[in-house]
Amino acid sequence: MTQVQRPANWVQSRVGKTSDSLDRAFDEGLTGHVIVGREGKTVRLQEGGEAVEFVSCSYLGLEEHPDLVAAATEALQRFGAHFSSSRNRMRPHYLGELEELLGAVYQGNRPVAFTSVGTVHLGLLPLLGTGVLPSYPVSDAGALFLVEKTAHASMQILRGLLEQIGPVRRFDLQDPESLATALRGREGRTPIVLVDGVGSMGGLIDVVGLLEALEPHGGHLYIDDAHGISIAGERGAGYAFEVLGDRLPPHVVIAGSLSKAFGGSGGFALVPTEADVLKLRKFANPLVFGHSIMLPMLAANVAAARLHLSGEVAGLQQRLWHNTDEFDALTGGRLVNAGLRSPVRGALYPTEEEAFDVARRLKEAGLLILPAFFPTVARGTGLIRFALSSLHEQAHLESAARVLGLAAPTGGREER
Repeated sequence: MTQVQRPANWVQSRVGKTSDSLDRAFDEGLTGHVIVGREGKTVRLQEGGEAVEFVSCSYLGLEEHPDLVAAATEALQRFGAHFSSSRNRMRPHYLGELEELLGAVYQGNRPVAFTSVGTVHLGLLPLLGTGVLPSYPVSDAGALFLVEKTAHASMQILRGLLEQIGPVRRFDLQDPESLATALRGREGRTPIVLVDGVGSMGGLIDVVGLLEALEPHGGHLYIDDAHGISIAGERGAGYAFEVLGDRLPPHVVIAGSLSKAFGGSGGFALVPTEADVLKLRKFANPLVFGHSIMLPMLAANVAAARLHLSGEVAGLQQRLWHNTDEFDALTGGRLVNAGLRSPVRGALYPTEEEAFDVARRLKEAGLLILPAFFPTVARGTGLIRFALSSLHEQAHLESAARVLGLAAPTGGREER
């Protein structure tokens, strides 16, 4: 009997095309670092010694703020380490406080807290595609999911689930005709575009332009702004909310992280009405069948939200952008994202070996970074990713620039 060879699925395809570079990076101690303590951006390593890290996505350094530490400690003393119940059955008072404070940050729109951004995607996207959420109607023909090529892996991996609801196609923002072509072939379906706001490896997504492109088609725009939350806006509402005019326009959902610049842990979905909230609480699987954010971190989130509303976060943003400007000047504006209001910078190399060499030299200099290879970047290339923070010092930036070999002749910004 002849055995029919089935085409490789996307998991098999990805595994087959991926080199052993990540394994090598682990083996050489260039990633997977184990830390036993830290102060600011200096970490103590289990293997001994200290290093300055450019790895953490806590772009404002809020997780060490005394208010967050005190809130988490007090919650531990009152409740213990965790309260294991879904939010629909029983929840600590911090959850309601957090969502009320986030509502103030987002000018009356309605946030719903999840344990992570990934569970936001898992819980909300099936409901969005089915037309369950009142503010986001879907045509009788159903939904068409359009996933941008560089959108975060936590959305890409849901393609199999979403295909049970409607067709899923990918498009490439680098190709001006890619989205237009996909929209022309929607066959009466409501298009739902999935994109990042601030790219975890790349630049800033033009969410305003995407919303304008969707408007004639009655589509919805779903923005994963995990890396954009807290780094923009007077109250730290984030990149997407700010560029959309400090509002949540009709047909837009924002998924945000509480685990990066926000300083705490978890994620949230931002929707416009209480009716949308009620549907999420009733039907979003992670909320119905999963526990809430770990209790000490929930209390820390409340403290972080208050810092957003107090104006303290705005001051930390200024320090972050000072550091990005300084690093751009020190590296001659030659890194990925140079000049952008993104906390991520990257040194891109045409081969993996060149990236390995730089990662080794950075570690020898006491600087820890994130080396990235396919499928995070194009096959055969390598990227050295720097996550910049308001806590980085000038000496940290200068050391990194020297190792990269990109330091400006004056060693920094030119005097004007």
